[in-house]
Amino acid sequence: MTTIDPRDLRQAFGRFMTGVTIVTTVDPQGTPVGFTANSFSSVSLDPPLLLVCPGKFLSTFDHFASCDYFGVSVLAEGQEEVSNTFASFKGDRFARSPYRLAANGVPLIDGAVAQFSCKTRELVDAGDHGILLGQVETYNHRDGPGLGYSNGRYFSIGLERKAFETTQAPTLAGAIIEHEGKVYLEATSEGLRPPQIEIQDQSQLRGLLRSHLATAGYATQLGAAYSVFDSGQAHFVYILASLSEPPSRAGRLTAVPLNALADATFATPSITSMMSRFATESRQGDFSLYLGTAETGDVHRFSERT
Repeated sequence: MTTIDPRDLRQAFGRFMTGVTIVTTVDPQGTPVGFTANSFSSVSLDPPLLLVCPGKFLSTFDHFASCDYFGVSVLAEGQEEVSNTFASFKGDRFARSPYRLAANGVPLIDGAVAQFSCKTRELVDAGDHGILLGQVETYNHRDGPGLGYSNGRYFSIGLERKAFETTQAPTLAGAIIEHEGKVYLEATSEGLRPPQIEIQDQSQLRGLLRSHLATAGYATQLGAAYSVFDSGQAHFVYILASLSEPPSRAGRLTAVPLNALADATFATPSITSMMSRFATESRQGDFSLYLGTAETGDVHRFSERT
C-alpha cells in the first residue's frame, strides 16, 4: 500500500478553490465559540441541509460535537481579518468581530454575504474531523462577492474581475513562478522579467498562459492575480504561480533565489518595483494585489491564513 504524505495531501486538497466560513455555536455556559472553515457544503434543498467539518484538534470540538444548534456565516470579500481571527486568535474572538444572535441563540457574523442558522441533524465520525450535518432553520443572504481561498491564500473575485476588465490596449499576461525558494524569470536584452505572452482574448488568459508555460517545460499552478497595470502602450497582468513538478527539461528561464532578487536587473522600472514587492511579501508570507498604472496605483492586501 502506498504511503501518503499528509502534508503533500493537504497541499493537493488546497488546490480546490473554496469560500471561507465562520462556524459558530455556544458552550454550555452560553459563551459564543467559533472557528474558520472552508470545509462547507450544501447537501439538500428538501429538507434543507448543509454540512461543515470541524477538526478534532479544535479546542472547541466537543462543543460542536454536542451542540443542538450551530450557525454558518459565509464571509464577504474584505473580511480576511475576521477569518484570521477565528483561525488563530486565542483571545475573545467575538470581541473583535461584530455579530448578532439568531432566534435559536447561535451567533452569526455581521457583514457576511450569507448566514445560516441550523439545528444539528447528525455528527458523523470522519478520521481527524467530524462531519456536522445541520438542517437549515433560517437563512439570509445579500449581493456581493464572497471571500475566496485557495492554495493557502485568500483571493478576491471582485478585484480579479476588475483586474481583467476589457481594455483597448494589447494585453500581456505573465506568471511569477516560485518553486523551492527560487523565482523563474526570462532573460531579455533589457533585463529579467517574468515569462509573458500577448493575449487577444482575456477570457482565455489563464488557459493560454498555462499552455505557453507547459510548452516551455514548466507545469504550473496559477494562483491569484498579483499585479495589474497599464503602461499607456499595453495592459499587463501578472499572476502568482507555482510549479506542480520540477521543470521537465532545461528551459530558457533563469532560476533566481528569492534573496537575490534585490540585486537583479529587471527589464522595466515597473517590473523592478513589482519584484521588489514580491521578494518582501514572500518573506512575510502575506501577498497583495496591485492595481493601477506603471507609475502609481493601489495595493490591496490579502493576508495568508495560518
